[in-house]
Amino acid sequence: MLDFVVCVGGIYVCFLTWSTMQERVTSVTYGEDHQRFRFTIVLNLIQAMFASIIGYFYIRVIQRKPMLEMNGHRWKRFFQVAVLSSCASPFGYMALRYINYPTMTLAKTCKMVPVLLMNKILYRRHYPTYKYAVVAMITAGVSAFMLFKTSSKPASGSGTLAVVENSLYGLFLVFINLALDGAVNSTQDQVFVEDREITGQHMMCMMNLCSTVLMVLWLLNPFNPELASATKFLYTHPRALIDIGVFALCGSLGQCFVFYTLANFGSLTLTTVTVTRKFLTILISVFYNGHRLNEKQWMATGMVFAGIILDIYKKQIAKGQALAAAKDSKKHDVQNDSGKEEYVVNRSSKRAVASLTKERAAATRAALERVAKESDAVVSKDLRRRRMVDVAAA
Repeated sequence: MLDFVVCVGGIYVCFLTWSTMQERVTSVTYGEDHQRFRFTIVLNLIQAMFASIIGYFYIRVIQRKPMLEMNGHRWKRFFQVAVLSSCASPFGYMALRYINYPTMTLAKTCKMVPVLLMNKILYRRHYPTYKYAVVAMITAGVSAFMLFKTSSKPASGSGTLAVVENSLYGLFLVFINLALDGAVNSTQDQVFVEDREITGQHMMCMMNLCSTVLMVLWLLNPFNPELASATKFLYTHPRALIDIGVFALCGSLGQCFVFYTLANFGSLTLTTVTVTRKFLTILISVFYNGHRLNEKQWMATGMVFAGIILDIYKKQIAKGQALAAAKDSKKHDVQNDSGKEEYVVNRSSKRAVASLTKERAAATRAALERVAKESDAVVSKDLRRRRMVDVAAA
C-alpha cells in the first residue's frame, strides 16, 4: 500500500510541478526588461540530458540491471525516434505563443488520434469500432472548446503570465506536435515489437541520449546563435535557470514513477492516474494562473475526458475477456491432458490385465497338463495292477 501511495503521489507531484514549470518557463516574463525565454532547442536539450542521466540511474541503481548491448541497428532505431521527438517538441512550445496552457493540455489529450492515424497509415494496423467513437468524442470536445473560447485581457509586469488569445494557428501547431508524437509512439511500438530486449527504461535513456547528441550538433552550428543567446539570457536571468532545472528534473523523475507504477500496479492504474493528472493540470492552470473558462468550455472538457474514460472502460472489458478466454483455454488444456493421461492409464491397465491373464492362462494350462500327466500315470499304474491281478487270478 505504501508503494502505491508513493507511486501515485510521485506522479502527481512530479508532473503537476512539471506542467506548472513548463507554463511558467514558456509564458512568464523575467527581469525588469520583461523578457521571455524563447530558446526551445536549449530547453529540450536540458530536458533530454536530465532524462538520459536519470534513466541510466534508474536502470543501473534501482533495477540493478546491465545496460543494453548496442549494435548498428539499435543505434539507427534510437536515432530515428530521437529525430522525430526532437522535431515534435518545438511545435508544442511555439503553440504556447498563440494559445493558453489549458487549451494546449486539453488538445494534447487527443494524442490517441494521431497515434491511431499513424499506426493505420504507417503500419496498417486495425482498431475496434469504439476506438473511432472515442476519437470522435475527443475531437468534437476540443473543437467545441475552441469554438466557445473567451477573450482574455493581456497581463503585464515582471513575473506575470503573458496571456494570449487562443487561435486556430496555435491549435494547428499543437496538432503538428501531436502528429509527430504519434509517429514517435508508433515507431517506439515497432521497435519494441522488433527487439524484445528493449524496455521502456532503455528507450528513455538511449532515445534522450541520441536527442542530446542531435541537439548539441544543431546548437554548435556556427550559423545558429541560439546557444549563445540562451546562455546570455540565463546569465542575466538566473531565476529562469532554476525554473528550467526544476522543470527538467520533475519530468525525468515522473517518467521513473510511471515505469515503476506500470510494472507493479498495471496499465489501468497508470492510465487512471494519468487522466486525473491532466484534469488537475487544467484546474491548476485555470485557478492558479487566472485563465478563464466559460460553462460551454467546461462541458467540452467533460466530453473529452468522457471519451478517455470510455476508452479506459472498453480496454478493461477487453482485458477481462482476454483473461477469461485464456483461463478457459488453460482449463480445457488441463482437461484434455487429464483425459489423455486417463486414456493412457486405461490402456496400460488393460495391457497389464491382458498380460496378467495370459500369464495366468499359461500357468493354468501348465498345471492342467501336469495334472493330466499325473492322472495318466496313475491310471496306467492302476491298469497294470489290474492286469497283474487278472493274470494271477487266471
